[in-house]
Amino acid sequence: MNALLVLPILIPLATAILALLFWNYRRVQRGLHLAGAAALLAVAVGLLVSVWHQGIHATQIGNWPAPFGITLVADLLSAIMVVLAGLMGFAVAVYSLFSIDARRESFGYYPLLQVLLMGVCGAFLTGDIFNLYVWFEVLLIASFVLVALGGERPQLEGAIKYVTLNLVSSALFLAAVGILYGVAGTLNMADLARQLSLVDRPGLVMALAMLFLVAFGIKAAVFPLFFWLPASYHTPPLAVSAIFAGLLTKVGVYALIRVFTLLFVQDTGFTHQLILLIAGLTMITGVLGAAAQQEIRRILSFHIVSQIGYMIMGLALFTPLALAGTVFYLMHHIIVKTNLFLVGGAVHHLRGSYELKKLGGLYRAAPGLAILFLIPALSLAGVPPLSGFWAKFALVKAGLQSEEYLIVITALAVSLLTVFSMMKIWAAAFWQEEEPVQAGQEAASTADDRSYRGLLIPVTALAVLTVVIGLLAEPVFALAERAAGQLLNPAEYIKTVLGAD
Repeated sequence: MNALLVLPILIPLATAILALLFWNYRRVQRGLHLAGAAALLAVAVGLLVSVWHQGIHATQIGNWPAPFGITLVADLLSAIMVVLAGLMGFAVAVYSLFSIDARRESFGYYPLLQVLLMGVCGAFLTGDIFNLYVWFEVLLIASFVLVALGGERPQLEGAIKYVTLNLVSSALFLAAVGILYGVAGTLNMADLARQLSLVDRPGLVMALAMLFLVAFGIKAAVFPLFFWLPASYHTPPLAVSAIFAGLLTKVGVYALIRVFTLLFVQDTGFTHQLILLIAGLTMITGVLGAAAQQEIRRILSFHIVSQIGYMIMGLALFTPLALAGTVFYLMHHIIVKTNLFLVGGAVHHLRGSYELKKLGGLYRAAPGLAILFLIPALSLAGVPPLSGFWAKFALVKAGLQSEEYLIVITALAVSLLTVFSMMKIWAAAFWQEEEPVQAGQEAASTADDRSYRGLLIPVTALAVLTVVIGLLAEPVFALAERAAGQLLNPAEYIKTVLGAD
């Protein structure tokens, strides 16, 4: 058994169990959570390095051979996503130390976050479509409790919308898995890639592809299935919103990439053109929704939707450059979007509000925070030389090479509107004159100065990483290109899992 494939699941599980054993010792839980997140990140980096040098890894749980047993498999895309999960888990772990209140800690915040990380890593590493469903349910249960944790009315409203749509998605997913097994007689994804190519019922295979597109489309929050996301992501504490924004929808995007590069590639002229249409509509509706909002968390939530459109644009174009652009975009966006939510939490810490009309003057009061906002905001908009520029450059170039000019124009126009949305936050929260400060707010910001500095630790680290990725785009893009090469040529994946030519 390859330990590097098992540890990203076992470490969060063990950390959650230990945290539960120390239920009444919150300081111990904090230490365990931080240590568990650091260990997950270290193992994830080790997995990525190993996959880069030695190729795709696979292991069979219980030594039952594929396709009969449970398979864990990591190609470069999986390994990259596990590293990003570990990185975001660690950043949010540090942020949580300075932002999560004692009440939520006493209700099991840290064990739940570890279970969430376990579910995310399991989804990225599984080589079995049914176990992908199981891991989706694990992270759904953890995320539902995290959304509702605290019991505030807006949280409960958001949690109901969140869980209702995700349960619909899970029901469709499970139905699709059952039909898929009836058609192909296997649920191992490598084996499915072989069996589906032999099925002589193209209509049935296409219907399955559409079922998976809808099920994963809800989880990825694509047009027109996205409305649960901006209705729920603004309700929990910022540490929770940040890791949701960074990771959860990307699990849906990852699942779309996996099934539409490995399983459903029989009629890309229809399936991927449909995904291209959805990509464009997702970009437009997301950015227009963001432009209409006046609250930081809602603006950022709608931008998640908009940016998902860019990611599936690369999948839809289905060329080496386009898929590399999608992988690069995933890396850039997970870091940047998590960081923007964390900055939003720091703004709330200083001003006590997320409403743009109630903010102002932060450029003078907290110039460091202003810079730390500008870096991910400009990167999200695609301003060079930050990471977002290279991600969009690759996708636009791929679109031009494929002569898909309409999606290229859409992507460029949405980038301009993204700049507008980010500058709206900048102008209202940082640049405009400050509203008269109430006495209670001023006292709170002074008294919590140590907490504020703590909040800036992960924010600064992620901002620096954004700049580094932008300046060292070539080696990062080389990693994305190689990951895209594995996706477009699944023979190595199939051979590694099944052990046959």
